[in-house]
Amino acid sequence: MVIELYDTTLRDGTQGEHINLSVQDKLLIAERLDEFGVDFIEGGWPSSNPKDEEFFLKAKKLDLKHARLTAFGSTARSVENIAGDPNLVGLVRCEAPVLTIFGKTWKAHSVKSLGISDDENAELIRRSVSFLVEAGREVFFDAEHFFDGWKNNSEFAERMISAAVEGGASRVVLCDTNGGTLPHEVAAIVTRVREIVKVPVGIHAHNDGDLAVANSIEAVRAGATQVQGTINGIGERCGNANLVSIIPNLMLKLGAEFSHVNDLKALTSMSKFVFEILNLPPDTKAPFVGKSAFAHKGGIHVSAVMKESSLYEHIDPALVGNRQRVLVSELAGQSNIRYKAKELGISLPDDNAELFKNLVNQVKKLEHRGYQFDGAEASFELILRRELGQFKPFFEVVESKVVIMNGQEIKSVDQAVMKVLVGDVTEQTVADGDGPVNALDNALRKALIHFYPEIRAIRLIDYKVRVLEEKRGTSAKVRVLIESSNGQNSWGTVGVSTNIIEASLQALSDSLNYHLLSINAAVPASVMP
Repeated sequence: MVIELYDTTLRDGTQGEHINLSVQDKLLIAERLDEFGVDFIEGGWPSSNPKDEEFFLKAKKLDLKHARLTAFGSTARSVENIAGDPNLVGLVRCEAPVLTIFGKTWKAHSVKSLGISDDENAELIRRSVSFLVEAGREVFFDAEHFFDGWKNNSEFAERMISAAVEGGASRVVLCDTNGGTLPHEVAAIVTRVREIVKVPVGIHAHNDGDLAVANSIEAVRAGATQVQGTINGIGERCGNANLVSIIPNLMLKLGAEFSHVNDLKALTSMSKFVFEILNLPPDTKAPFVGKSAFAHKGGIHVSAVMKESSLYEHIDPALVGNRQRVLVSELAGQSNIRYKAKELGISLPDDNAELFKNLVNQVKKLEHRGYQFDGAEASFELILRRELGQFKPFFEVVESKVVIMNGQEIKSVDQAVMKVLVGDVTEQTVADGDGPVNALDNALRKALIHFYPEIRAIRLIDYKVRVLEEKRGTSAKVRVLIESSNGQNSWGTVGVSTNIIEASLQALSDSLNYHLLSINAAVPASVMP
């Protein structure tokens, strides 16, 4: 069974809250979708806004290998003015080879929204499709609100999709526009529609009932051969059907084929690419592609996974370009420690039970105090190497002080004073910053730069503060998680304290120590400034 992939990230996806794409963004995503093997890329509604008109103008220059660009629009507003309808004229003018138009298939919409009779609505659909077909375009008909319409009045819904086929539509796509249909309903209705129309049937599901993926799969099982959706499930309200979940489920679980998807291992990177273009953080819990999708934390689970990964993983993560991860936490056992050490390339002795006991107990005590190593694996590696005698801090912060001055007649100033020991040399510095943490970071770097110029490459790329023990109010502990990068790799570190400055300093110190350790710098016995 060969399934057509129809992506509407660039049109329906952009209707989601906090989603905004420039023309250049859309062009980049279109190229990536084509590279992955999508069959149809819906670029937008050219008659509705200048941005989409510009996209289709520039998209003509894209060297797409597989995908066919598709433009979206509606049926004409009036039966009396089909040829002069601005929407239909705009669709033809954009020169997209495939055009998708939607029409009313729920009688309540036809009567209350358009205020027209059944005959008029059917004629509007038939003649709109026919006009576009006569203009030399392939036309898909999106049957808007089809499932609600069918359940309300199946005869009306059937007549409308039949009118689209009579007009020359090559696909009839059934839309669960409100996203409230259940999978068994989708299966039964798609089965019936396939008996009525003689053209391929598609599914366009929304996720308001958290069933868009399930409904899309059920539609395919019932005979639908086109699946519409978005990358990462973005879209209006609760989103559209998530192609990133639908594709591997169909390929790996149902044996479905796609015309041009040859490398499913590109799925994870494509998902991350779209999140990056959208300027949104990746969904770590996303099935198949999320960072946590194949992450194991419980000691018993880890022990089993190390023996046979399928015991707690429904597929091999490598099939979708993801990887297995083992987390270290208060739930950890020796299996977690051994797995993480192997992952980090650290050799552990097999016969040192005391070492493992100490490591496990140390991690559990730290997490009980509020530390978290799920996103701070660099801090965990420093703990592990210190216990093995493979790491000694490259510096020691002897004293630190942050001065915050503000007032009505005083210029706001954030300043950090720091005394740092490197080998047997003490360095004292003062630095200003945009906020106390930035001042602290600047002072620490200023103190170390003479000894370790390598730290110039480090940039702080994320900074998170989590309040622990919230009921204690302003006296509560805070956990600071930071992510740093040297331009090639990134790593996370953690600090915990009732003082946010101290917690930040812990995380910053771990970050610099980790970088220096990773480039095999040596701690000098004596360093001259």
